[in-house]
Amino acid sequence: MSPPAHTPPVLTVVVPCYNEAANVAPMVARLEATLQGIAWEAIFVDDNSPDGTTRVAREIAARDPRIRCIRRVGRRGLSSACVEGMLASSADYVAVIDGDLQHDETLLPRMLQLLQAGGADVAVGSRHVDGGASSEGFSAWRQRISDGGIALAQLFLRVRVADPMSGFFMLRRSLVEDTAPKLTGRGFKILLDILLSAKARLRVAELPYSFRARQAGESKLDATVLLDFLALLLDKASGGLLPLRFLAFAAVGAVGVLVHLAILAVVLKPLGFHAAQWLASFVAMTANFWLNNRLTYSDVRLRGPALWRGLALFYLVCGVGVAANVGVAGLLLRDELASWGAAGAAGALLTVVWNYAVSATLVWRAR
Repeated sequence: MSPPAHTPPVLTVVVPCYNEAANVAPMVARLEATLQGIAWEAIFVDDNSPDGTTRVAREIAARDPRIRCIRRVGRRGLSSACVEGMLASSADYVAVIDGDLQHDETLLPRMLQLLQAGGADVAVGSRHVDGGASSEGFSAWRQRISDGGIALAQLFLRVRVADPMSGFFMLRRSLVEDTAPKLTGRGFKILLDILLSAKARLRVAELPYSFRARQAGESKLDATVLLDFLALLLDKASGGLLPLRFLAFAAVGAVGVLVHLAILAVVLKPLGFHAAQWLASFVAMTANFWLNNRLTYSDVRLRGPALWRGLALFYLVCGVGVAANVGVAGLLLRDELASWGAAGAAGALLTVVWNYAVSATLVWRAR
């Protein structure tokens, strides 16, 4: 096939990817079939997939100038991938569609016509309006989670949207440019982030479609997605005063305090307070590192040798916090200013504050 003549695109289709190598060529074929007569391009944003997603996309791009690929190294996350792809566009309109082929790409021309006619600010492919369906592509468990998340999200929205969790939508690039500075860029629900972050009340048009069953690859839905979703709502409800990463770190810190107190209660009598406090601090610190790496810093998660280097650095810098922990707790206990439980908790909280201060700058180098 000879490459088509290159013209400036009117529409950019952003396809966030992770381990979707088998779906790249079918996605391009489907876009080509449905967008005939429209100047379009597709940007595959790949989070350094080990399955060769970038390689496949670039092989196609070498033959077809409408295809581009952004390979991201050292950062992950669907929302930030979508934002990066949309901001890399020069087209007047940008669409987001998942790389797993579960969305109905044949809606794209109708979405574009609707926006060009001025009928809406955002066009959304919806499973939850008349004519839409999701039962084929969703397990019962995912359906229940999705329904619960939609009901919760609707409490925070200024406009009624039946499917604010949709990953399939289109809007003007200028709207993305205006909204981008306020986006959290975390989690999997970029449409919800845009709707909650927009300066004005947006006009949303929802077009029904049936969610397809996945043909290749694996679902990315896990506990991290749910926690990011809840943190997004809290971030927007607080007006950004409680950013996502702080909320996640605080939640992990709370778990660490419980771990600390549990260990302290078990080993207090055989070891004595100071030795027990050191051991409890070490165990809690280890638990905090693993949870933060998995949840708080999931977008810059340490793996392989970097994981063990990060753990060693975490132990080193947090050792200062542990020393302060033991000192403060011992002082409170010695002067009878607090019980062993309150003294241990005070010391643990001091460690959490120190850990937060050093984590982003030294261990994970958060962006």
